[in-house]
Amino acid sequence: MCEMEMLDHIVLHSIQVCRVATFITERLNSQQPQLNRELIRAAALLHDITKTRSFKTQENHALTGGQFLAEQGYPEIGELVRQHVRLDEYPSPVDLGEAEIINYADKRVLHDRVVSLEERLNYILEKYGKLPEHQERIRWLWQKTIAMEDKIFSTLTIVPEELNRVLNSGDRTTNFAEYQKACKLI
Repeated sequence: MCEMEMLDHIVLHSIQVCRVATFITERLNSQQPQLNRELIRAAALLHDITKTRSFKTQENHALTGGQFLAEQGYPEIGELVRQHVRLDEYPSPVDLGEAEIINYADKRVLHDRVVSLEERLNYILEKYGKLPEHQERIRWLWQKTIAMEDKIFSTLTIVPEELNRVLNSGDRTTNFAEYQKACKLI
C-alpha cells in the first residue's frame, strides 16, 4: 500500500472494508468455520491497491489490482481483489465464499463509513450511472448484492443496519496511524 502511494482516503476506506469483512467472517465462522479469515483480511485491505493510479490511467482498478497482486506472488489475493467490484458468478441460491464477503464489504463502505446498501447505491448511481445502460447494470448488481446480504445475515444474530452502529463506533485512527508508521519504515 505504501509503495503504491495510495491516497489517504483510499487507505481509510480499505481499512473500513477490512473491518466489515473481518467482522462478518468471524461471525459466520463461529457457526461453521469455512472462510479463510487471513485471506479475506489481506484482500480487503488491498482491494483498491491500484485505485490511486487509476485516477490518471483510467484503468480498471479491480482488474489491474488483481493482476498486480498475482504478479507479486499472491494469486489467491489477486483473484479476490479482481472480483471486488463484480463477481465472476452470481449463483442462485447465493454461495458465500471469500470473494462474496470482500465484494459485499466494499458495497457497505462509503469513503470510511459503514452505510446501508441504499445509501451506497445512491452514491454509485450518482458517480458512475451517467448513462442509462450504466444505471441498469448497477441496479442489476445491486439486486444480487441484496440477495447476498440476505444470505449473510440469515444466520447472524444482528441485522444489516446494526453493522453501521457496531463498526462506525470503532477507532479507525489507530489502524491508520499504524499504516503511516509502517510506510515511514519502508
